[in-house]
Amino acid sequence: MDKHTAVNPTIAYYDGIAAHYDNAATEYSEEQLEDLDEAREQLSTLLSGHRILELGCGTGAWTEVLGETAASVLATDASVAMLDLARMHGEELDNVDYRLLDALALPDDLGSGEDKFTAVFMAGLWSRLTRDQQESLLLSLKKRLGKDVLLVIFDDDYVETESATIARTDLQGNTHEYQLDAEGNRHELVKNYPTDSYLRKRLDKVGREIKIARWEFYWVLTCRLK
Repeated sequence: MDKHTAVNPTIAYYDGIAAHYDNAATEYSEEQLEDLDEAREQLSTLLSGHRILELGCGTGAWTEVLGETAASVLATDASVAMLDLARMHGEELDNVDYRLLDALALPDDLGSGEDKFTAVFMAGLWSRLTRDQQESLLLSLKKRLGKDVLLVIFDDDYVETESATIARTDLQGNTHEYQLDAEGNRHELVKNYPTDSYLRKRLDKVGREIKIARWEFYWVLTCRLK
């Protein structure tokens, strides 16, 4: 475990629950699963044929979806344990590579050369970043990947009685929630639920053709990097 992982509570949390993470879907309601099925179908079509950089791939659930139609996928995560599971789940995906990579510390040469990425995808990562981290990530992507790259952000909507209870809101406007690990220990993690207006204001600095769609449990934003 590198020094960044050791001091980042979110990465440490996901390292600790990785072995149990795949069971989370069994707790989803029928309505939530229907939203996911529709989102998978639409995003798989949207990203068909692209050379995709996936940030925060987790155990690879979305990696498998993307790999079915993409030209190639580089699946990345900052959690060693999560990435190991993603590799195991995707061992039959010939067009997918895996790399331990922190989305907030992208290398300068990422996506350079003949294999330049044409799309960036993240599912569940945006909401785990503070507002400052979100801005840093967007500027980093614009700097390293260049204009016209398709950016797709997929994440949770807040649903009363379904989502975890918001524990507090900090001075920067970030909301935080409590999550339990496999041993029952409580962790306070960032969990932001952005409005459409917030997303448009944040993405307008780096993106064009911004589009936002919402289901009951999820939302998705697409744009082209400027």
